[in-house]
Amino acid sequence: MAKQFYFRLFSSGLLVLYFMVLQAEVAWGQGGAAEGRKEMVPAMFIFGDSLIDNGNNNNLPSFAKANYPPYGIDFSGGPTGRFSNGYTMVDEIAELLGLPLIPAFSEATGDQVLHGVNYASAAAGILDITGRNFVGRIPFGQQIKNFQTTLDQITENLGADDVARAIGKCIFFVGMGSNDYLNNYLMPNYDTKNQYNAQQFADLLAQQYTHHLTRLYNLGARKFVIAGVGRMGCIPSILAQSPNGSCSEDVNLLVLPFNANVKAMINNLNTNLPGSKFIYIDIAQMFEDIVTNARVYGLSVANRGCCGIGRNRGQITCLPMQTPCPNRDQYVFWDAFHPTAAVNIIIGRKAFSGDFSQVYPMNIQQLSTLNIETN
Repeated sequence: MAKQFYFRLFSSGLLVLYFMVLQAEVAWGQGGAAEGRKEMVPAMFIFGDSLIDNGNNNNLPSFAKANYPPYGIDFSGGPTGRFSNGYTMVDEIAELLGLPLIPAFSEATGDQVLHGVNYASAAAGILDITGRNFVGRIPFGQQIKNFQTTLDQITENLGADDVARAIGKCIFFVGMGSNDYLNNYLMPNYDTKNQYNAQQFADLLAQQYTHHLTRLYNLGARKFVIAGVGRMGCIPSILAQSPNGSCSEDVNLLVLPFNANVKAMINNLNTNLPGSKFIYIDIAQMFEDIVTNARVYGLSVANRGCCGIGRNRGQITCLPMQTPCPNRDQYVFWDAFHPTAAVNIIIGRKAFSGDFSQVYPMNIQQLSTLNIETN
């Protein structure tokens, strides 16, 4: 559906710049933003892994790709590179913020970047060495360099002062850490587990995470949304390795120190980085609620993927042209590792307007309206 978007930036809290009208075809997938939507923030910039990647790995020499059917079977744009049958969590959040779907860095052109850019990359981690078994991927550090490239392009066109004020009002969404466990610590070809115990590794990740987030702050970011790691011991790929097909409490316990460290990190950054606000999405708690109360959410299958091969459809993830389950909206998991669009939408909505037990110390809706003074 053709829509017109007015791109805008804010200066000194007042709307001062109107950009030319852009006629664009936007693949809204499920739902879609309503006509005349109000944009709550100028833009959203996204950093992360396959849970929120929307195509940055498509042209990389990588085994971590999802630009083939049946991925995207329920997305109007088809298989774009999203590791889902439809929406990702950040697609839903963008829509709730009144923004168009955020383009991948690998594809974003022209005025598209003024609404934000998605830099997430499947198999990427906080640590540069994470995910090397998939060959090509874009680690968090390089994602930040890619953001700096975008920032330089915008600044060249609009001027440093106006860009700095606008960037301070934008949402910076970061979801990292899962691959540092799944495709590093738990991989037999990595020596990480022999070098660090669970707490030591969580401390290493928090140290590097703090460094990367501080870099973003120094580039002008002020409003941060940090997603924790979910209950990874309950994903189909781990269930498939369990003798009785139940969750691995060893894996769930392994990642607990990381989430605890991220919460502490957020408190420290809120204290030590003037004018910033970091909030934490408790993905593990949300996931547990969804599984425990699956039927309340219209879900019925939580122990296997909708598309995959082997035990729990998790031994081999969704293959090209494989026929997925027909009742996708009733599944918690789409493939061996990733939630269905139905669950992504639930989590996105909880992150946007959830209570203190789900999003700490405020939700995304509250963060978007928070007035932060930028220098």
